[in-house]
Amino acid sequence: MTESHPMNSEPTSNKLIVVSGPGGVGKGTVVAELLTLDPGLALSRSWTTREQRPSESVDAYTFVTVDEFKAAIRANAFLEFDHHFGNYYGSPVPKAGNVDDLILEIDVNGALQIYQNGHEALYVFIDTPSVSDQRERMLSRGDALDKVEERMLGGERERELASQLPYHHVINAEVSACAAKILELINEYRIAA
Repeated sequence: MTESHPMNSEPTSNKLIVVSGPGGVGKGTVVAELLTLDPGLALSRSWTTREQRPSESVDAYTFVTVDEFKAAIRANAFLEFDHHFGNYYGSPVPKAGNVDDLILEIDVNGALQIYQNGHEALYVFIDTPSVSDQRERMLSRGDALDKVEERMLGGERERELASQLPYHHVINAEVSACAAKILELINEYRIAA
């Protein structure tokens, strides 16, 4: 069951790039490549109440307690937040003076909140060539089988909801090609906006 709540905080005037996709499609790897390719991009560091994975950097998220997260909700400190798979996730409101365009690596429910709140953003949905690729990627990074199955079901729901939003769909068959395609979309968005 997913619980989500829209926030009314205003982001900075820099461009927002919302990157979503089911678990295991390689969003983090592609986003890391984007940050390497374009020094004008910065990653919004999401907050979460989930445990850090063994292979995960301490900087992957701001890991907090449920009480800390709920206090931030009360303070309107998030552009969007969500509760799924038993944990909270949220994108903090960008700090004033941020000079970079900001990538939000978030799920589709978070993207829907940003869209419904009228925030201008480029929406990119990353997916694998097939659902079997998605399952294999999660297993190879060490996810427990029960969590993989839970995320596979969540992936079906995310794909369905994503079809209702203005996403640009990009397949991640190969990281550098996927990142290059997304960078093209970002540059077109910067020119058009």
